[in-house]
Amino acid sequence: MKRSLCAGVAVLALMGGQAGARDLKFAPGEDARLNWDSFEAFRQDLSGQELTILGPWLGPDKDLVESVIAYFEAATGAKVNYSGSDSFEQQIVIDAQAGSPPDIAVFPQPGLLRDLASKGFVVPLGDETAKWVAENYAAGQSWVDLATFPGKDGTPGLYGFFYKADLKSLVWYVPENFEDAGYEAPKTMEELKALSQQIVDDGGTPWCIGLGSGGATGWPATDWVEDMMLRTTTPENYDRWVSNDLKFDDPIVVNAIEEYGAFARNDAWVAGGAGGVASTDFRDSPKGLFASPPACYMHRQASFIPSFFPEGTVIGQDADFFYFPAYAGKDLGQPVLGAGTVFGMMKDSPAARAFIQFLETPIAHEVWMAQKGFLTPHKGVNPEAYGDETLKKMGDILLNATTFRFDASDLMPGPIGAGAFWTGMVDYSGGKDAAAVAAEIQKTWDTLK
Repeated sequence: MKRSLCAGVAVLALMGGQAGARDLKFAPGEDARLNWDSFEAFRQDLSGQELTILGPWLGPDKDLVESVIAYFEAATGAKVNYSGSDSFEQQIVIDAQAGSPPDIAVFPQPGLLRDLASKGFVVPLGDETAKWVAENYAAGQSWVDLATFPGKDGTPGLYGFFYKADLKSLVWYVPENFEDAGYEAPKTMEELKALSQQIVDDGGTPWCIGLGSGGATGWPATDWVEDMMLRTTTPENYDRWVSNDLKFDDPIVVNAIEEYGAFARNDAWVAGGAGGVASTDFRDSPKGLFASPPACYMHRQASFIPSFFPEGTVIGQDADFFYFPAYAGKDLGQPVLGAGTVFGMMKDSPAARAFIQFLETPIAHEVWMAQKGFLTPHKGVNPEAYGDETLKKMGDILLNATTFRFDASDLMPGPIGAGAFWTGMVDYSGGKDAAAVAAEIQKTWDTLK
């Protein structure tokens, strides 16, 4: 949509009075993909105010987030100092306990934010922000629930604003291989299982799966189980599982583990047979897609996995993906598993409040969308702003989600989510009974209480 020239002139006039303002990546009013009206409508005078933000983004990501921050500065006259840290999780705790936190902190996942909120180190964002997220994010209530925690006095409140999502519910494939064999991307879990068997009947192998990851071996299987939990039971049960109100050895959880096993423990369905799953490095496992003839036709993995595809692979041509589908026969909508960063307000101030409000604007998302490495569930953005078709397609999956849930293992206590769950899935993939594995994980969890 073409934006009005007067809006761009007004913004440029405001910017002209700001000595030392950051350069803007896109000149206001020039790129028609971006919602300059939202930028114009957000303008307010915060001249002389400063805002400190601490987050995990360094290198190119630091440059990208600062390119977004520049528009907040241009619209308000405030000065923002962003600092990135590769030890963010330790630094934010030290700063909070010392009484010198940043105004805003960017948490890589909500577990630490929850902990700091329970100790009174984070300021609740308020009901209006919660209402806005519920109404303006796809699967909005999911995002509200993910950032709603009890405060120091036990009263629940919204303590975080999710911004920049990651997507895990994806199946990767080579379009040429599908075309040659006459296969089509399935739309339902029933179709996915039928396709898997069809590939076997045709003399092929449907899946490549690898769990190897050094000291973190097993984590890819936890993602499978999490996706299966969302496709076989309610989001409420998923949440109860994360908190251990639904025990790990409950039949609901055991069933989800066995749903993963229907793929990973079927010798005919997995390249190298079921016995090779645990010993295959996850970084090597997608290589079978590109063998000739194909060693496998499908690989379930998150949006980052193209980093391990053969050099020169063009996404959308040499490789592509589809949504890891839900069951048509279960009334569970279109769930999506993923992750994301979440902004928490550590010190209340007009500038901090304004920055959270800025994150509600389409422009705060579209500036990063138009570059690289950014996904958003914001329903008000222009999908055409995405920098490439791959991100746009992933964005469509997010926007069509009816439920979004964070990676469960990242939310569970470390000895479970980064310990017993990983090793248990290696044991199960190697042939151990699902119920026995689940009971052992639960036994470990019981020792934490």
